[in-house]
This record gives sequence, C-alpha cells and structure tokens, in this order.
Amino acid sequence: MGYVFPSAEWTEQFDGAIKSSDAYASAAKNWEGDVLLVIEEGGAIYLDLWHGACREAAFLDDASARDAEFKITASMEKWRKVLDNKLDPVQGLMTRQLKLDGNLVKIMKNVKAAQELVRCATRVDTTYA
Repeated sequence: MGYVFPSAEWTEQFDGAIKSSDAYASAAKNWEGDVLLVIEEGGAIYLDLWHGACREAAFLDDASARDAEFKITASMEKWRKVLDNKLDPVQGLMTRQLKLDGNLVKIMKNVKAAQELVRCATRVDTTYA
C-alpha cells in the first residue's frame, strides 16, 4: 500500500526523493523558483526549489494559503497521468492540459530539471484518493 496523493505523507516522501536525487540536483543546479502544484479537486503541494535543492516541501489543504513564482493547476486525472508517466509535464503545459501561472520560457530553459522532478515523484509509492 502506497502513500495517498495528495497528502502530507506523500509530499514528505516526494521531498525525500528530490533530496536524494543526484540527477535532479545536477539538472536543476541553475533553477531558482518556488512551485505550487494545485489539484483542482482540492489540495496543493508547495515546493521551494533552489539550485538543485528542495528547501521546503509542504502539503496545503488550501492552495491559496501560499503564493509561488510558478503555479501549475490540473485535475486529479491529469496529475495521475503525470505521476504514471503517461503525460510529460512540459507537453502537458504546452497543450494546456496543465495550466501554468508563471513564466513558461523559464520552464522551457529548464526542461531537464522538470523531467527529473517528475522522475522523483514517480519514485513515491503512490495510491490515489
């Protein structure tokens, strides 16, 4: 049995996966910016990402409780596709399956970092609410 997405427990496991990933640290060495991953049905995950490190990871019941440079919003169905490697996050942004509030150009310059971040998420043993 895995960790329920989204939840504080899942977010804690995701944080650990990010912190233990040399591939993410290398790919995101120039990244500066916090990210809010919003699930339309409720809940959000806040990540303070800085030069390949995750300085903070928090599950939020209310997405409006935190602001971030990048806010990515999608339905549970779309997030599940991302976590199951059925939807590339950058392709999801380009096709508006994932809605971005933030600078897409900055993300496009850091595609490898975004892909490695998703790889970290896929390492979490996940079940869905």
